[in-house]
Amino acid sequence: MRLPKLSALLALLVLAACAPEPDQGPTVLAASSTQEALEAVADDWAATGHPRPVLSFAATPAIARQVESGAPADLVLTADREWMDWLEERGLLAGEPFPVASNGLVAVAPRDSTTPVSLAAFARDAEAGRIALAETSSVPAGRYARAALENLGLWQALAPRVVPAENVRAALALVERGEVPLGVVYATDAQASQGVRVIERIDSSRHPRILYFGALVAGSQGREAEAFAAYLGSDAARRRVATYGFGSP
Repeated sequence: MRLPKLSALLALLVLAACAPEPDQGPTVLAASSTQEALEAVADDWAATGHPRPVLSFAATPAIARQVESGAPADLVLTADREWMDWLEERGLLAGEPFPVASNGLVAVAPRDSTTPVSLAAFARDAEAGRIALAETSSVPAGRYARAALENLGLWQALAPRVVPAENVRAALALVERGEVPLGVVYATDAQASQGVRVIERIDSSRHPRILYFGALVAGSQGREAEAFAAYLGSDAARRRVATYGFGSP
């Protein structure tokens, strides 16, 4: 009879269905500007024998809201301290936030364009077109850019010409596609892009220092999240992100 064989097969299928899934790495919600660098760090971490972290990228305000709404997350990485403080005030973090990396600001134009030649020249020419920035009221890249333009004495002329984007990568994309002739983005974004050229590096004294912070999320499960958080602060991780243009915190 085939019944015993069929029963054995069914038993094997049940056991297979109940078997634990392979270890999954911690879930990390991170600022969009960290994508290439963090993917590389995650690969390095996995190469040491750890489960590769599951990475998700968005604007810093978006990932903070995701954590607030209960989205699965073990670790969060923001592009400023302000949003990390916002999470901490709501009891959504486990432990003290730690600095991970630093960044700078640059003005970029489409790669094949010949104008503008500088932010000041662009601001003086009312017919030069619009400028792409990450949203300036909540997105860190936009806040930093606005602060820089204010300190350069250019904000009043440029504010009516701003095209706001949901995050810094969206602002970069507007310039890459030639939809606007100019944008202000992180230095690392310009380095990662093949579609723009840097027309001006903005002096870091013109804006608050750009620091990225990491923190474990309250309720984070497993030692892997803690271990990867520690790795983010290691010399090895800092050397890796430096190849993508990030500085030490």
